[in-house]
Amino acid sequence: MKLPHLIASLTLAAGLSSTAFAADAQAPAKIDPAKIAELSATCQACHAADGTRGLSANPILQGQHPEYLLKQLQEFKAGKRVNAIMQGMVAPLSDDDMKGLAAFYGQKKPVAGASQHKETIALGEKIYRGGVADRHIPACAGCHSPNGAGIPAQYPRLSGQHAEYTEAQLNTFRSGERANNAEMVTIAGKMNDKEIKALADYLAGLR
Repeated sequence: MKLPHLIASLTLAAGLSSTAFAADAQAPAKIDPAKIAELSATCQACHAADGTRGLSANPILQGQHPEYLLKQLQEFKAGKRVNAIMQGMVAPLSDDDMKGLAAFYGQKKPVAGASQHKETIALGEKIYRGGVADRHIPACAGCHSPNGAGIPAQYPRLSGQHAEYTEAQLNTFRSGERANNAEMVTIAGKMNDKEIKALADYLAGLR
């Protein structure tokens, strides 16, 4: 099972398979530290000063793969991913601005989180590591790695992400409201509320 993200955010969410895009994402951003500080200051209200544990409805950006963050910013700007607040935030940003912000948050060390519901951890782990065979839901770990770190330029980091945000993204994938990853729309569409909640909570404490 492949779960993007989050970034929300997060996230939960979308893979990057284009070699051309990956090469572009890795190109040095033409932006100076002062400009990065200025740009990131506008993100603090929702994502905290360093992109870590802000409001649980918003994704943790700290330690997310820069390539994934850049893709999400570009897709907000292009209207492929819809969120009125984020679309307004990215509208004035240049491609170099977005690359600089993605690098700023991506270079930070991830901070571990914690699961809150002991009674559903086993279910969340089962889905993450083994999927749900009778509904053809694949194991999340196959794409997001056993420890939830994801794969740079392909799949986002899920470990430590806010459970509330992850649950919300899975629900928007399931409903089709978030449609910037067809594979995740299909996978989440096969999951029920209990499974989504259990998986989101398990990911919050995965490390």
